[in-house]
Amino acid sequence: MSYIESNNMILQKDEDGFYQLEHDQAAIAQFQEEVDSKMRKFKSPEARFNWMVRNRYYYRELLKEYTMAQIMEIHNLARSFNFAFQSFMAISKFYQDYALMTNNKKQYLESYEDHNTIVSLYYAAGNMDRARRYIRTLMRQHYQPATPSYMNAGRARRGELVSCFLLIMDDSLNSINYVLNCCGQLSKVGGGVSVNLSNLRAMSDPIQGYEGAAKGIMVVAKLMEDTFSAWDQMGQRNGSGAGYVSIFHLDADLLLHSKKHNADEKVRLKKLSTGLIVPHVFFDLAERGDDFYQFSPYDIKQEYGIQMSDMDFDKMYDEILANPNVRKSEPKNAQEYLNEIAKQQVETGYPYLMFQTNANKFHPLRQLGNVSFSNLCTEIMQLIEVSDIKDWGKKHTIRRDINCVLGSLNAYNIMNDESIEEAVYDGVDMLTDVVRKSNVKNAPGVNLANRTMHSIGLGLMNLHGYLASELIPYESDFALEYVTALYNALNYYSLKRSMEIAIELGETFEGFEKSDYADGSYFDHYLTNDYRPTSDRVKALFGSQHLPGPEDWTWLKGEVKTHGIWHSYRLAGAPTQSISYVQNSTQGFMPITDQVETRTYEKSKTYYPMPYLSKRTNFSYKSAYKMDMFNLIDLVAAAQVHVDQAISCILFVDSDIPTNELSMYLVYAAKKGLKSVYYVRTRELAKEECESCAV
Repeated sequence: MSYIESNNMILQKDEDGFYQLEHDQAAIAQFQEEVDSKMRKFKSPEARFNWMVRNRYYYRELLKEYTMAQIMEIHNLARSFNFAFQSFMAISKFYQDYALMTNNKKQYLESYEDHNTIVSLYYAAGNMDRARRYIRTLMRQHYQPATPSYMNAGRARRGELVSCFLLIMDDSLNSINYVLNCCGQLSKVGGGVSVNLSNLRAMSDPIQGYEGAAKGIMVVAKLMEDTFSAWDQMGQRNGSGAGYVSIFHLDADLLLHSKKHNADEKVRLKKLSTGLIVPHVFFDLAERGDDFYQFSPYDIKQEYGIQMSDMDFDKMYDEILANPNVRKSEPKNAQEYLNEIAKQQVETGYPYLMFQTNANKFHPLRQLGNVSFSNLCTEIMQLIEVSDIKDWGKKHTIRRDINCVLGSLNAYNIMNDESIEEAVYDGVDMLTDVVRKSNVKNAPGVNLANRTMHSIGLGLMNLHGYLASELIPYESDFALEYVTALYNALNYYSLKRSMEIAIELGETFEGFEKSDYADGSYFDHYLTNDYRPTSDRVKALFGSQHLPGPEDWTWLKGEVKTHGIWHSYRLAGAPTQSISYVQNSTQGFMPITDQVETRTYEKSKTYYPMPYLSKRTNFSYKSAYKMDMFNLIDLVAAAQVHVDQAISCILFVDSDIPTNELSMYLVYAAKKGLKSVYYVRTRELAKEECESCAV
């Protein structure tokens, strides 16, 4: 494969000691030649679309929703952009992961323009004005749908349009079996599923009066892991899942240590991701060096009538501790326990941490329900409810679970094209189309939430890429000022569009009248703070784009109170992965780790130079491992102020970091208002990526 050889040659430094990036351009041309030779030929574009529908590659309603002249208009509009892939990784990822091929996998059936055409037509559903908008935003790479929403749109034989879900278990065998069945059904279609295990009885809790009978959460966690391994979309995509538990659960220790290589095989979790739900009271105890205790969820339910997942430990911890009827662990030093969490994160990357207090303190729907845990990539923070699953023949009470409808804006492109408002509108509209078209079978709680809550998660990719292109260090005050202004705009325009959609469709999300949006309290800090840039350096970045100030927010507050909004949740920063390569983008919000990444293509090493890398931008691409994590946390915190859900935050450390130093980062993240910490990455430790949120 000559393109592999060309791509590898970029590592040969020139006379100035810099990468020979022109070889990557040669690799693109060579790969395109191979694609052209394998592309199925048709007499005309019209013949191609007819053939694709007739042979069940494209959805059959296409030719009913549009005339051929309309289809050709969008097709020709896509071609008019003269799109060119910017890296070998971009072109190879697109054709490897997204382009349709014949059933025998020997011929390509789609170019980039072809794929974006069918995606635009599918989501526009016959609306030509919307189809024109969509093809423009996709070809300009302003907005990028999540992998399932992008890959499956318009296909006759497609998977689901979403592939990330959250479920919660009640403390009954009926509920356990129901959730495990949903896990299998969702994994079958390539979904990644996160499950809150906090309500399950701890090991040795009683069952029907028999003391010491309960086997605890790890038995269920192992069943989850086996389910995801067994139902893996016919071997095409590994199932993936995560188990979360409250740090105050008596079995939390078992989950904390389940990823250790020397753990007992009965409790060792090889593939299932793990997460701890941590309220502020734990950090307070750790900072004071006090002991803390873990409790029986069964006894808490018996004594207070509240599930552990809904318990406010910040308010109730001391009372529960003093209650003699609640079984407790032996005292454990909170500071030492936090250091143990840090130690496990350095050694294994786990557990994820969900900061429960922050998630609910900054939750606009707090009157409707609690945020009790997060997803596999820790950016989803939505209310969830426990379903009541009865015995056979009796009527169940199905309540709302969560599904993740995700997509991301490309920071570099929306800034250089001065199109923040336009891109946000396009992104919100395409995500809305995903919500309205989704019908996840055999997971009724997911469908119920989708129908009533209309939740989406619009995020951002290529932040470090854009900053580097402007010679702005990721850790600088200018970056902090830019992120503050940008996310203020993203929040404003997404809310404005959601309000307009509520007017167009004549409905709001269920429970809007009980939200902070309805009473106007959500807007208070926007009326007293001006988040627009103050320095000439950052003002110049935004050019002539309008950035909302207090007067704009005052107007929007009145409009939202009058008309409502359609989406219960709007913003979430996912850790974009494979789709970032297609966009020639840095991943999500996080900084890069290498100026040239080493990846694998068909068992060969390939190299991905960061976008806009040049002798000029070279020093703006500082590795995350060389950054001060306090500065990284500050930057995430600046964006989090404006994000109703969360931003997936990764901490990058050396493997020899003292555990108390990592503990300090975790405490600092919680105090700065972050809602979660995703992976802790070390230089020597490679992590298996979560594919479910690979937006």
